[in-house]
Amino acid sequence: MQRKSLISDECPIARSLERVGEWWSILIMRDALHGLRRFDEFSRSLGIAPNMLTRRLNGLVEAGMLERRPYSERPPRYEYVPTAKGEDFRMVLMSLVAWGNRHYAEEGASVEVVERETGRPVQPMMATAEGAVVPLDQCLVQAGPAASAGMRKRLAPD
Repeated sequence: MQRKSLISDECPIARSLERVGEWWSILIMRDALHGLRRFDEFSRSLGIAPNMLTRRLNGLVEAGMLERRPYSERPPRYEYVPTAKGEDFRMVLMSLVAWGNRHYAEEGASVEVVERETGRPVQPMMATAEGAVVPLDQCLVQAGPAASAGMRKRLAPD
């Protein structure tokens, strides 16, 4: 088995995709964040094979995205509840909705992200910790404090 490069080992995108980058995992998280909790609910919503659903749910539990909680002892049955880490994934899904609508919804949006109180459409944005909006063209990715020399070199300005 070939080892991944050190750059991808420390890349937050690569690390994230390793845990939730698979098609079914993302759709399971979509459904979990929309309120589905039980195996049969996920199965009905997704039309996924039971063995595949079991593997993906177990992977999301191992990744800390979902928590497995018993709801029946006889027979033993479990529900899958988003953790705080799983709830944080909501922003990723909302960004995918906006991006997909912008680039792949020629017929119009079938799903929109809206403000709960007003129903007004919203767009994902970058903001400082204080809440000031920063245009995407004014943002960049730079090496962080824990970056290796290789990552620093890769992300160094030209």
